[in-house]
Amino acid sequence: MTAQLSPSGERGPRLPPAGHGHGHFEGPAPVGPTAARIVVGILVAIAIAVIGGAAILWPSNEHVEIPLPFRNADGQAVTTEAGTVVEQDLAPCGSPSAGRAFSGDPAPPPTTGGSIDCQRSLVTIESGPNEGTRTLLEIVPGPGRPNLAAGDHIRLVRQTDSTGTPTYSFNDYARGLSLTLVVALFVVAIVVVARWRGLRALVGLGFAFGVLVIFTLPALLDGKPAMPVALVSGAAILYVVLYLAHGVNLRTSSALLGTLASMFVAAVLSTAAIGITRLTGLSEEQNVNVQAYVQQVSITGLLLAGFIIGSLGVLNDVTITQASAAFEIASMNESASRRHVFAASMRVGRDHIASTVYTLVLAYAGGALPLLLLFSVSGDSVTNVLTGDAVAVEIARSAVGGIALALSVPLTTAIAVLLARPRVATPIDRRRRRGRHTMA
Repeated sequence: MTAQLSPSGERGPRLPPAGHGHGHFEGPAPVGPTAARIVVGILVAIAIAVIGGAAILWPSNEHVEIPLPFRNADGQAVTTEAGTVVEQDLAPCGSPSAGRAFSGDPAPPPTTGGSIDCQRSLVTIESGPNEGTRTLLEIVPGPGRPNLAAGDHIRLVRQTDSTGTPTYSFNDYARGLSLTLVVALFVVAIVVVARWRGLRALVGLGFAFGVLVIFTLPALLDGKPAMPVALVSGAAILYVVLYLAHGVNLRTSSALLGTLASMFVAAVLSTAAIGITRLTGLSEEQNVNVQAYVQQVSITGLLLAGFIIGSLGVLNDVTITQASAAFEIASMNESASRRHVFAASMRVGRDHIASTVYTLVLAYAGGALPLLLLFSVSGDSVTNVLTGDAVAVEIARSAVGGIALALSVPLTTAIAVLLARPRVATPIDRRRRRGRHTMA
């Protein structure tokens, strides 16, 4: 019994056939060692370039000043504390206890007329130097204002006034426990259905998040060029995520090479799209804040990095499917030529493209429903709405992702076919294999 390299790149025993004398060859298609060495060599070269790029672009340890909206009165980072609403009522504003830490009941508001009514929330402070005391929040009802109720767990901003006395104000709802439960359900569902492969995918997701936090964001804050940062980040993520989730084999390697090539295409297309359409990204408040307070970061560069990294998920999905389809079709029909394997795999890819295009567009439409709703009642023309910066950014993002997606299918399929069907079997080869079947 001899070992043979399977289409997936794994070594295993070549079992003798059943001996029926059938004309088809049972087992995986042979993988050409030359094609395998070329693909592995290219991937190793890209990996070395990624490591070198990361070393060159690695962010410095220079201190970045905290932007003004995120500072407290002392110029430091905003400090938040935990709190729970214990009482809620509607009463005149102006209590001297508002925002102060105290024990017992809050002081009543002034008795002078003319005071407007506020939603008053009595909150128990549950962390920080005044833990165990209370504070009073006075919130004038209106759009965008929180509607607190007794029992709500919230976060309080703690600052100090000119006399050094701590003051408290509403920051946000506390979502730690609820988000933990949602994420735990997500993890359980993935692991139960996909088992070890799902667990490895989750580990890869954690790695991707770590790359963004440790390298991508600090490098952009350091003023490094956006395209190289995004390409290095994306390539590093793809190497780990694909091999971790799908195993180290030629099938995964063909998908990885196709995804890397498609990512580079997406980078070129993104640069061209942003330049041609003159997108600024300044229609989004967070981008305006970045331009105002983090001036070393280019907004268009940030858009470019977002375009590139945002395309990785859908490209990964399509390329691994195409690689798997090509290898499976090649192994099921030994007599099929490269042309036939490519054509059959492309039929699968066309169906995948059609469904994924909907994903790209509808994902944006679902997330942008409030914005689209406001545009629908603005009285502006559809043309002006679609060409405005806020919507145009997402149209360009979806278009770039769609083009890269469409090109990734034939590219990855061609690479996978070369590995899964290294050469066309001749009639002599097929007669020899049928002879081995009969002898067995």
